[in-house]
Amino acid sequence: LVSATAVVSRTLQFFGRSFSKMASSSTSHTTAVIAHQVITDLTVRLFSPIHPLSTSELDPHVWHRVEKDLYLYTSCQSAWLYVALVNETKLVAGDLLVVDIKVGRKPPNSSSDHQWESRPGGIWVLREKFSGNIDDAVTGVDVLFGVDAVDPRPQWTLMELPLKLQARAEVPVARLSVRRGRVMPRPDAREALRVREDGRFKIVQISDTHMVTGVGVCNDAIDADGNPLPKTEADPLTVKFIGNILDIEKPNLVILAGDQLHHDIPDSQSALFKVVAPLIERSIPFAAVFGNHDSEGIHALTRRAQMSILQDLPFSLCESGPEQIDGIGNFYLQILAPAPSNLLLSTLYFLDSHGQIASSLHNPDYDPIKQSQINWFLSVSKAQRSAHEKGNDKSRFYLPLVFLHIPLPEFGDRRLRIRNGHRREPTESPSFNSHFYDALVEAGILAVGCGHDHVNDFCALLPPQMQGESDRIPQLGPWLCYGGCSGFGGYCEYGIERYHRRVRVFELDATAGSLKTWKRVEYAINRVDELVLVENGVVIDTPREENEGSWYVGS
Repeated sequence: LVSATAVVSRTLQFFGRSFSKMASSSTSHTTAVIAHQVITDLTVRLFSPIHPLSTSELDPHVWHRVEKDLYLYTSCQSAWLYVALVNETKLVAGDLLVVDIKVGRKPPNSSSDHQWESRPGGIWVLREKFSGNIDDAVTGVDVLFGVDAVDPRPQWTLMELPLKLQARAEVPVARLSVRRGRVMPRPDAREALRVREDGRFKIVQISDTHMVTGVGVCNDAIDADGNPLPKTEADPLTVKFIGNILDIEKPNLVILAGDQLHHDIPDSQSALFKVVAPLIERSIPFAAVFGNHDSEGIHALTRRAQMSILQDLPFSLCESGPEQIDGIGNFYLQILAPAPSNLLLSTLYFLDSHGQIASSLHNPDYDPIKQSQINWFLSVSKAQRSAHEKGNDKSRFYLPLVFLHIPLPEFGDRRLRIRNGHRREPTESPSFNSHFYDALVEAGILAVGCGHDHVNDFCALLPPQMQGESDRIPQLGPWLCYGGCSGFGGYCEYGIERYHRRVRVFELDATAGSLKTWKRVEYAINRVDELVLVENGVVIDTPREENEGSWYVGS
């Protein structure tokens, strides 16, 4: 089997794209370098350990394998899509180019003088002679899996009918996605994030979607009254739930807070596309951090490979971050005042919280935030605050936030004052405390959003800490806020109790210097557990108000 890194490298080259990693402080996206390649043919080859089929007749300089087993590694034999690629500059008049692809048992009706040609897997290709341009030629072919697969990439069209492979019924079907014409590059500059004219900016934090290859299964859904429901398809419910929340909240930004993907899935790309499609369909900018499960499994794409996919999607603000810093996805985004002002009003920091590690101290145990990340964060946060103060007339507030997946050890501190929501399971965090929390206090971070522990959904404060001289007032904050689980493919129960899926919303008001949060919960008509976290740019401690029991339809 080819490694995940090799898989994505080969696949991205095949797509005719190369991806430039964005600097962590960048506010523009580097345009991908375009290699204008066209497809002249394609085929499917089967391989068996008993009767291996030689591919020696396929010129490796022309034929490229899409590194996805069409049987998704479930059979003793494997099947692979091979595509013949030729660079546009090497085409001569009369060369045959693929101009259309169909899938079916019978040849499609032809509206041209050319005949459809049969290929294995129920593929039909229509080829025409090169006439000087490639505008109508097929320039990319990919494979996605599942009846619920989507392709949110511009210029790509996902075929409805799956390949004819005689795979087992439980294996997610393989479907071709086709791109035609020249690749349209992303613009060099991306639009800046800005507060609305009323000074507000809304963020929806979506945690733990746990998408899989195919529809998946949900084992712990409940109805509006909390009664258990039968097993059902998971991912379609997650997509619907997310879409409903986005339509209600209409956020300025969505933050995917990790574990977008379930562990050990055979095709990361298909699952990842399902997560981001509702955001792209609604033209909502998004950023993401990785969770411990996103890159788990022998067939999972690496974090770097997934970030490359995310960076090239419409409305993506995702970044890989500096090479010298531990992890993938350490970056920040700026939120500015309404145009034409470039006054910095908020900085959102994103950090890779890594994954599970072998440990004799705790099981499970996780890698802590590394010192290189802490040093980077302290340096950047100091520069960001200075940039705000330099351009500020002292009448505008600065509201910095941090997002990561795995909670810091402080989320499990017994001194924690929970002000809304609930702790329904123990905090799973690194056993080694690298004291990133102290850096958050030093940087004046107002709130931290995380995921990971699916049925925890509280916001809480530690007792205030002294900062600087001993005669100064102890400083509150940052708020420590769980997002709760949004995905129907991940667990949403603890012990014998099941809970509803949910997401967290943050709303910044740069004019008033306030930060509010609330949750959107399955079946809930209104906001749940709304809480003011910050007033006049300062963390405040709000007494808890219990309002459970009035959340649900019919209650």
